Amino acid sequence: MPADIPARRSKTAREIAEQLGVSVRTVVRIAAEPRDQFLGRARARRDQAVALRRTGVTYAVIAEALDTTVGPVGRLLSDARRLGEWDGVIDQRPDPEDSAQKAS
Repeated sequence: MPADIPARRSKTAREIAEQLGVSVRTVVRIAAEPRDQFLGRARARRDQAVALRRTGVTYAVIAEALDTTVGPVGRLLSDARRLGEWDGVIDQRPDPEDSAQKAS
């Protein structure tokens, strides 16, 4: 069931429900993101993580680009493999000479 007000929120459904004195289910019914929008956004996020990983960058670099931590990056890449969106192959490895020059 799509939400009556399809908007992203910064608080959890439980927090909003407690604040308004209603059930969590009521908050979810009214404010939940429609499933197709969520799935599209999740797919785009996985695609972005996979594209970066294919270039050989580290989980930390991907995390910074996605404004998250390395844990969710691992989950995104794992989900992409599980869903058949990525075979786990890194197309390009960073050049060790570039890394050595940056460290100097």
